[in-house]
Amino acid sequence: MTQTKLITFTQLQAFLGGENLQTHASEIHGFLTGILAAGYAFDNTDYLKTLEDMFNNGEALSKAMERQMKVLFAEIVQAIVDENFGFQLLLPDDDESIIERGQALNAWVQGFNLGFGLLQKQNSSYSEDVQEIIRDFADIANLSNELEDDEETEEAYFEILEYIRISSLLCFAELGDKPTANQTSKTLH
Repeated sequence: MTQTKLITFTQLQAFLGGENLQTHASEIHGFLTGILAAGYAFDNTDYLKTLEDMFNNGEALSKAMERQMKVLFAEIVQAIVDENFGFQLLLPDDDESIIERGQALNAWVQGFNLGFGLLQKQNSSYSEDVQEIIRDFADIANLSNELEDDEETEEAYFEILEYIRISSLLCFAELGDKPTANQTSKTLH
């Protein structure tokens, strides 16, 4: 079953701005995906404290922000375990400029690298495939934000986007916590 989005990029970006968080919606989504791909337990809520430390200068999240992050986390959990590969990166819509989408993709990868790196500190503990993905993600995170608004850049964007999506799922398949059906349904509530 393909997952229905509970929140869009635009909604989350506006919500973060309303909470005065100086971060990007794609970065938060990438961060949460990164910790999950690295083996974070689905039923652990310590990620809220980590979000405070990493994205809110150590200040407590508002109750509304905690609820929103729980919804986002649950959405990612559902998508990442979807047998139909329904997982998608949270990015601006395709009708936005390639520059905005490229910057969001860069922010997503940076967030993923941060989250993944917090949990997986020993590169030797995982396969060569995952090590290569992490090296590639580091290179992608350092790509220039100076993009041309042309067909070639558009094609490259979609190729990189799909590589990142599938690679994230591969990292999760190797290192991620495999929830029981009961854990997954509890995460949603």
